[in-house]
Amino acid sequence: MATWLGFCRVLGTLRNLVPLNAIVSEDSGGGGGGGGGGGSNGSVSSSSASVSNVDDVLGVGYRLPPTEIRDIVDAPPLPILSFSPLRDKILFLKRRSLPPISELAKPEEKLAGIRIDGQCNCRSRMSFYTGIGIHQLMPDDSLGPEKLVHGLPDGAKINFISWSPDGRHLSFSVRVDEENGSSGKLRVWVADVETGKARPLFQNTDICVNAVFENFVWVNDSTLLVSTIPSSRGDPPKKPLVPHGPKVQSNEQMNIIQARTFQDLLKDKYDEDLFDYYATTQLVLGSLDGTVKEFGTPAVYTSLDPSPDHKYILISTIHRPYSFIVPCGRFPKKVAVWTTDGKFVRELCDLPLAEDIPIAFNSARKGMRSINWRADKPSTLYWAETQDGGDARIEVSPRDIVYTQSAEPLEGERPEILHKLDLRYGGISWCDDSLALVYESWYKTRKIRTWVISPGSKEDNPRILFDRSSEDVYSDPGSPMLRRTPLGTYVIARFKKENDESTYVLLNGSGATPEGNIPFIDLFDINTGRKERIWKSDKEKYYESVVALMSDEKEGDLNIDQLKFLTSKESKTENTQYYILSWPDKKASQITKFPHPYPQLASLQKEMIRYERKDGVQLTATLYLPPKYDPAKDGPLPCLIWSYPGEFKSKDAAGQVRGSPNEFASIGSTSALLWLARRFAILAGPTIPIIGEGNEEANDRYVEQLVGSAEAAVEEVIRRGVAHPNKIAVGGHSYGAFMTANLLAHAPHLFCCGIARSGAYNRTLTPFGFQNEDRTLWEATNTYVEMSPFISANKIKKPILLIHGEEDNNPGTLPMQSDRFFNALKGHGALCRLVVLPFESHGYSSREIKMWVKAKRKVVEQQILKGKLLLVLGVVVPSAQVLIMMDFTLFEDHCCDFLLSFCGQE
Repeated sequence: MATWLGFCRVLGTLRNLVPLNAIVSEDSGGGGGGGGGGGSNGSVSSSSASVSNVDDVLGVGYRLPPTEIRDIVDAPPLPILSFSPLRDKILFLKRRSLPPISELAKPEEKLAGIRIDGQCNCRSRMSFYTGIGIHQLMPDDSLGPEKLVHGLPDGAKINFISWSPDGRHLSFSVRVDEENGSSGKLRVWVADVETGKARPLFQNTDICVNAVFENFVWVNDSTLLVSTIPSSRGDPPKKPLVPHGPKVQSNEQMNIIQARTFQDLLKDKYDEDLFDYYATTQLVLGSLDGTVKEFGTPAVYTSLDPSPDHKYILISTIHRPYSFIVPCGRFPKKVAVWTTDGKFVRELCDLPLAEDIPIAFNSARKGMRSINWRADKPSTLYWAETQDGGDARIEVSPRDIVYTQSAEPLEGERPEILHKLDLRYGGISWCDDSLALVYESWYKTRKIRTWVISPGSKEDNPRILFDRSSEDVYSDPGSPMLRRTPLGTYVIARFKKENDESTYVLLNGSGATPEGNIPFIDLFDINTGRKERIWKSDKEKYYESVVALMSDEKEGDLNIDQLKFLTSKESKTENTQYYILSWPDKKASQITKFPHPYPQLASLQKEMIRYERKDGVQLTATLYLPPKYDPAKDGPLPCLIWSYPGEFKSKDAAGQVRGSPNEFASIGSTSALLWLARRFAILAGPTIPIIGEGNEEANDRYVEQLVGSAEAAVEEVIRRGVAHPNKIAVGGHSYGAFMTANLLAHAPHLFCCGIARSGAYNRTLTPFGFQNEDRTLWEATNTYVEMSPFISANKIKKPILLIHGEEDNNPGTLPMQSDRFFNALKGHGALCRLVVLPFESHGYSSREIKMWVKAKRKVVEQQILKGKLLLVLGVVVPSAQVLIMMDFTLFEDHCCDFLLSFCGQE
């Protein structure tokens, strides 16, 4: 919404250039401004009823977008599914759509790299569930009727839902807003799964959850270990009106300490005291029978991890001295073993403050790290330790060693070396004493290896199972499928075939191919490497994937003929539904029937396209066109290009196809695809690879490759006749905003205008690395300067809208970046506008902001249609499967709004 306001203000500054009463025709028969019904794609009409005066455009407050956009944004989100430990019941976790900005406006404390809601003593801006539905999974794989969890207070906000190990109870937190609108504290509730009846775990209403770091975990079938606010805690410390003295930091030991631009750090002693106040926890054991017992003493507990047999619990705490230059994840840290009834066993480590972790990728903290329980053992620990001092720049072999030891070792018993690695340790998938998979990787070379080890045998030598490039998605063999053990942990599922003594596992892969992703399941002989593809997705129409193994309730090796999977299935126009797929006949039983979230776009057109950069690199993108659009009849459309650059070490890998043409077009509340409702062509996620082969650093040719990729994308949509050459916009969020500003500076001939949201534009303000660049400013001065659009502000002549969340907490993208870039642009007479969104962080979340952004589009739209569109956004995310979608779709709409406003200028 705030973005929409910023757009209106931009129009106000341009009112002498653009007639304010010129708007896009919204005649329902003419398809808006997008053509169809015989109307021109670029036609505009005069309407004093829609924009009567400047005040309407610049009006203070939040405006609503056109109905076709509003209906999509307000569509109720689909529920989240959660299966019981025994796979016999499914939870439907219900959600609301968007929070009001009043929630974002609530006070928050910014301490040690995190943000805390002091009223409810948890992380600020937590989303929540509004209800819980329980369904029985019937013997025929259908769903029984829904049973709602009841007994909750009106307006309950539900978080941290978990099943008890035996699947008979649910635990979750409940908070209710106070009468004055402030947030209430979190309390632990439990519900009986059979009846759906819910009740508070503690009768004492003064026992509330401290959820700054941990919340609660089941330590057995009937008892929870809860992080609570200490009963002895008083009022928060008061900030002194007069400081005790100057703030002093020193480096008298002349240590080399390099850190990225972390935000929300502690600043002084008052902040340290306030952090302790909110983060300090008293652990409490609470049982279903009402028994309550304090566990240990108050401390800043950061993780609680019960052992598989529920006899022990691994507990991590952080303690002083704190730091003013790194976040709490690097504070001094103790890890200890306790019994689950509250007896201290032993301390595993007390790691010092880690301010000096090198910025080079794959650098790590010194000492024990990644301390976990073996999933296949009752109470055995394992962890990794660096042999290079945590410095990835040091050449040493081995680089990491993995150790293992029992929770209570005998006196004098030393940790046992499990495996040695020459790359950086990346985790273990456990099966049993005869089989485990160990992962290692190295970013600089993109190498990733999988080792087969026999944890219980010193005679069996480890061997490499897979050795490949992480960039080469075509060679990805998939990941082993896991099964649930009687202890409630997950281990590699092992299978047997009749009259076959071989050991098989199932590999679940995304199946990347030149035609797009075709997910698969391979039956894989772990000893010989032989594969048998027992299932793959229907590549002609649908995109299917295996979500989880459902036939894992029995102990021992599983029978391949009794397989049962939970699968998902979708198409370009059909949203995701879930099925139970059963062997041996591979019968699929549909268990969900979710309605289409935006039926008005159910017949949108989607195509994965391939084209080539001038240097021969193959590029891909997803092209979306409005329903019923015919280029021969309707002519070229205004087009929005939404992208985000990525670094690669190989041209071949950069040209590989990622994603599927059959995936459902998920349209988030800030997705660029919302423009389809206004009859725009959308080029989503065109690949912009920045390649550095061999010893070459990718960013040393950043601008050249960025422009080359953008030129290829623009030429392709024009060649296809779907985009008007003078009505093409580009946009991006975060690193995509950085991309947009660079394109306006170095390729102004391609786009009519641009929107840059929450970006960083001056790389000298991030001197110790950014994105995937781990050289410092002093090591790569020319690269830092040439990549910075701030330095090229004098070259930007096309209109540009800068949007930034006032409370951006992303490392590197301080709001100051947009402030200073705007001043640089203004200092050179550029047509520009800076919109700062109140209370918004790196991603925009409030309904008012998002609706306002969409509303702004309606006015901006006419500018694009006139051929002056520049959009600066980071990523166009066509599918919920793209991991970065959560980070970037939130910004797309805001950028689009700005773009449209500038598109109208001649």
